[in-house]
Amino acid sequence: MPNQTVLKTILDTGVVAILRVQTQQNLQPTVEALFAGGVCAIEITLTSPGALSTLQALAHHSPTGCAIGVGSVLDAESARAAILAGAQFVVTPTLNLPAIELCKRYSVPVMPGAYTPTEIITAWQAGADIVKLFPCDIGGPAYLKAVKAPLPQVLLAAVGGVSVENASAYIRAGAVALGVGSSLVNEALIQQADWDAMQQRARNLVAAVQAARGSSV
Repeated sequence: MPNQTVLKTILDTGVVAILRVQTQQNLQPTVEALFAGGVCAIEITLTSPGALSTLQALAHHSPTGCAIGVGSVLDAESARAAILAGAQFVVTPTLNLPAIELCKRYSVPVMPGAYTPTEIITAWQAGADIVKLFPCDIGGPAYLKAVKAPLPQVLLAAVGGVSVENASAYIRAGAVALGVGSSLVNEALIQQADWDAMQQRARNLVAAVQAARGSSV
């Protein structure tokens, strides 16, 4: 998938599913259920055992139109390893300028983590495609809205404690996308292989994002 298409996929859907994979068992049906529910961007965290091999597997077997990225990237070396393994976008929990520079060198969309206005504008000026407001649940939608006011040019994604219940509030506050983990990718559903339920969770979340976008126009 071309790099600009990857970024467009994230922005159009507005949801990135965060997978903290413990094993590759049931990985493929998990991704397929999320994709069937309308979530077209999947983030595999580097804190997952065997994350790079998981990335390689998904890079070759993910559904057409599904963007596979990597999260919890702490430095440029890790970003490069993930990109070479097939990551189509990179997400970091902190502001790491060398990692941003590395991603720009490879023309891979990058979403660095930041929280304060200074960190956010520094990430944006360094070339971030989207800035990940993390952990957003500390200040909630009100904080995102307050930060967005003096920085309207910055594309912000809300990550941390995001669920279908508060998704619309973050979108109306100005988030262009949401990173969603356990409230979407539920371990119990994976163990039970309840793919229909996971697909419905994805569908509900995407619908909440799209409805909030429509109401904020």
